[in-house]
Amino acid sequence: MSLGHMRKITEEGVTFKSHLDGSKVVLTPERSMAVQEALGADVIMAFDECPPFPAEPDYVRRSLERTVRWLERCEAARTREDQALFAIVQGGISCDLRELSLEKTLPFGTPGFAIGGLAVGESKEEMFPIVAFTAERLPEQKPRYLMGVGHPEDLVAGIALGVDMFDCVYPTRTGRFGYALTDRGRLNMNSSAPRQQLEPLDPECDCYACRHYTRAYLAHLVRAEEMLAPRMLSLHNLRYLHRLVERARAAIEEGRFAEWARAWAEGYFPKAVPSWFLAALETSQQPLPGGSPAARSL
Repeated sequence: MSLGHMRKITEEGVTFKSHLDGSKVVLTPERSMAVQEALGADVIMAFDECPPFPAEPDYVRRSLERTVRWLERCEAARTREDQALFAIVQGGISCDLRELSLEKTLPFGTPGFAIGGLAVGESKEEMFPIVAFTAERLPEQKPRYLMGVGHPEDLVAGIALGVDMFDCVYPTRTGRFGYALTDRGRLNMNSSAPRQQLEPLDPECDCYACRHYTRAYLAHLVRAEEMLAPRMLSLHNLRYLHRLVERARAAIEEGRFAEWARAWAEGYFPKAVPSWFLAALETSQQPLPGGSPAARSL
């Protein structure tokens, strides 16, 4: 999607120009499998088309059907049995198209399933009902992976809806821009307040940055454009998300996830907890299935 202006999608695959030298690059399902096998990843993803938002329903339908055909080619092209190939459910923000994608994708019986095509421009009010709709229809005994989603509130809401796995550039990108993640929201290290604060980014965090540097010093590094600043902020942000999920796991094991999540959200959203978040928590009021995502693989 980031090279959308430089690429062409056909049944064969995706052809685009390199942003470095303009050379032609062809990526197909077969090439995708070869690259991922060479990398040796434990989890590999089927080659799919992720439609932008907004997109016409007819286009989204054609796209998801092509994704299924590409999944067939990925299955045929793979040669390693020690890698878990995940299929990807598409369909935009349409429940009907999600249902169609599920109908065509679930029979492949892959070791896990991903929810794709979200967090591409739609609002959270539009996104999370689709996450709930899709996750509810995915097998409970297999991991559910929400692609490209990584804001703290998104992780907590996604876990409430039964999601196991997430990925996103958010923690490192946010660190590069001079922001630190905390239970009270993002701390802007470019602002004046941190320059006078001698406490760590988060007193409860055990990351290297919090154990060795003060807010004031890190704010100085940000202003001086020292590379240590984005490195330390990125390190902290990654650890913050790790700790957030660890706390969610503990709350699930203790049978108090909804209570914990609401208390966390009230601190993270001091003005008002968003309605979409509360709606996700309503789902978590029901006991999580024994083989479910949140309880099993977090």
